Amino acid sequence: MYNSVKLFPAIIALMAIVLTGCGTSNIMRHSAIASDTAWYVHNPSYQYRIHKDDKISISLWNHDDMSVGSEYGIYNSNEVYGKWLLVDAAGNIQVPQLGAVHVQDSTVIQVKEALRQQYSKWVTDPIVDVKVLNKEITVLGEVKTPGRYVVEKDYNTLLDMVSKAGDFDFYANRKRVTVIRNINYQPQRVVVNLQKADPAFLKNVQVYPGDMIYVPSRKGKVWDKRSGSIIIPIATIISSAVLINTLAK
Repeated sequence: MYNSVKLFPAIIALMAIVLTGCGTSNIMRHSAIASDTAWYVHNPSYQYRIHKDDKISISLWNHDDMSVGSEYGIYNSNEVYGKWLLVDAAGNIQVPQLGAVHVQDSTVIQVKEALRQQYSKWVTDPIVDVKVLNKEITVLGEVKTPGRYVVEKDYNTLLDMVSKAGDFDFYANRKRVTVIRNINYQPQRVVVNLQKADPAFLKNVQVYPGDMIYVPSRKGKVWDKRSGSIIIPIATIISSAVLINTLAK
């Protein structure tokens, strides 16, 4: 004969052991990450520099015939239709009437000025517009709409990009938001606490095209996933104990 009064303390002890084990696992998973934090502070002089495989749009005001048409004739929802040239392995773009123009490691302003001087041979006071169409920042993890986001301006903050991704999801760990950036071909990362940081500080956390932002999940998400496989069997044990006790009477 089973005695439910004696069985219940054992069930409670089992639950305590399981909960303790889950807590320890989560603490180990979220260990601290050391990083150099100097590179992500706001840099007012920052300008994007063009690199290989960038897609460049060139328009000459009031001279559509001399603007750059798409060489490939494809459409992408994140790009301007029919208005880009690819920066090749040598760092050049092939501009109609001008030929190869070296643009790698140049800013948009520098390319504009170089093209303006070239077009001055045919056009009086040319007005040139240059855009990089694939400046992207990736946002992953616990946000509502993770993915790649095209940015037009050079100055973008961490909070700007989280907002573009639809804000934090329910399980987002705002204390350990990670920014990853390639510096001299070496990935660097920093962990930012968005929950307790000063608002003035957060406005100066600058992210660049090519950066990746990762928002990890809180420990509660791991527990919620496991709770179904833990609580349901325990509930079954309790129900069985009650049933056995009832039948034994």
